[in-house]
Amino acid sequence: MAFNDALTDVHGLRVGHARHPGPGALSGTTVVLAPEGGAVAAVDVRGGGPGTRETDALDPRNLVQRVDAVVLTGGSAYGLDSASGVMAWLEEQGRGVQAGREPGQVVPVVPAACVYDLGRGGDWRARPGAETGRAAVEAAADTEAGAPVEEGCVGAGTGAVVGRVKGGVGTASTRLPDGTVVAALVVANAAGSAIDPDTGVLYGGYFTGQRPDYPTAETHAAALHRLAGAADAMGAPPLNTTLAVVATDAGLTRAQAHKLAGTAHDGIARAVRPVHLLNDGDTVFALATGERPLGDAPLALNPVLAAGADVVTRAIVRAMLAARTATGPGGDFPSYRELYAC
Repeated sequence: MAFNDALTDVHGLRVGHARHPGPGALSGTTVVLAPEGGAVAAVDVRGGGPGTRETDALDPRNLVQRVDAVVLTGGSAYGLDSASGVMAWLEEQGRGVQAGREPGQVVPVVPAACVYDLGRGGDWRARPGAETGRAAVEAAADTEAGAPVEEGCVGAGTGAVVGRVKGGVGTASTRLPDGTVVAALVVANAAGSAIDPDTGVLYGGYFTGQRPDYPTAETHAAALHRLAGAADAMGAPPLNTTLAVVATDAGLTRAQAHKLAGTAHDGIARAVRPVHLLNDGDTVFALATGERPLGDAPLALNPVLAAGADVVTRAIVRAMLAARTATGPGGDFPSYRELYAC
């Protein structure tokens, strides 16, 4: 199977995007669909203003062992309704926690988290709902195993903004020396900035293993001038929240998955500054499909933890590079590529 540097390199995971339709809309939903039987799941919330659903179910002390899907969505708290469309689809497939005596009497557990993008397309009420969630999970189910993942202004990243620069969806993966795959999918939509104000380099570019391309002083000055003009026109800075799903094919306990979700936040902190503010809702989900044994050594989890943070950083860089400028009644959000002619 091809290695696509994407979340779907973790065998069995599928990703689908759907955009809220209509004029004035700049929002959507992304669904990560687990393989049949689900995946061990955990979550770590660091932002001070999260919008989430069913995250308490992922506490290692609680009943739920596995989940069948994770929903990342625009629309702020309103957009969490998109998870109900995913639940309905899963119920039709007979997937979920067996709650009744008869086959198909299940309750799907669908954790979800949202980003703030209200009004960025011009219409405050143009936000994802159950129909958008259903479209996204159907899109995921229709993909082939290991399919590439579309990046940029798609799904939950349709209206994403990082600081004053257009954000979006990004993904990345790596294979460890023992063959274990670790991957991430990120929705970059932060109150902080992804750009070093002194150099114009993406912060995450310092950590990707390659020397970043430094813009000329003239290019950087022109970019800062453009962003200042956009800020004057908009007034209050855009809000908030970076979301991520970090996944592995290693066999993790729920406690180990929770540790992976926590250390993956380091990947956000390398790529966005400041991070985890009161007006951010930064949330990381971890999924483990369990196809490969982790091993019994006391520190066997360490390479997975380190790789999780690394792929989150790279996914944010890729999101910023894949995004395209969005200009309309909701605001002027230039892309990094336009600002720096790269």
